[in-house]
Amino acid sequence: MKRMLSYFAALCMALFALQAHAQSPAPAPAPAQYGTTQEAEAMVKKAIAFYKKNGKDKAIAEFNKNPGAFVDRDLYVTVYTPNADALAHINPKMVGKNMMDLRDGDGKYHIKERMEMAQKANSGWQDFSFYNPVQKKVEPKRMYWEKHDGLIFASGAYKPT
Repeated sequence: MKRMLSYFAALCMALFALQAHAQSPAPAPAPAQYGTTQEAEAMVKKAIAFYKKNGKDKAIAEFNKNPGAFVDRDLYVTVYTPNADALAHINPKMVGKNMMDLRDGDGKYHIKERMEMAQKANSGWQDFSFYNPVQKKVEPKRMYWEKHDGLIFASGAYKPT
């Protein structure tokens, strides 16, 4: 009998919670396909930790996997040498190439700018526009970058337009 009362009480509480939830307005959800700047920074830190633990070769191979542990919606890790040679990128056509002269959607030399910033600081933020692989269009992007072991690790969050 006690067990039956317990089930009945649990059922009543669940129904009450559902009714209360149905009556309260739901907050507008952020677009699920977009990562945040906080998530982009965390991804860079996760990538550097993985690099430290597993070494350069294994880390670079993992960063280039798509899908993989370092691709989350529109967030992905890039790794460049100080000379702008791409070691890791979501687009395999960029890997192994010098990207110093790559321009963003507004004509800005964003990789060159990042390499120049990395000569003066160990980490930072950069704004530019770039092709969003999820949305399939050029969008504004905020990129976090950090130097480690002579390389520049980066990840950025696109800004919905």
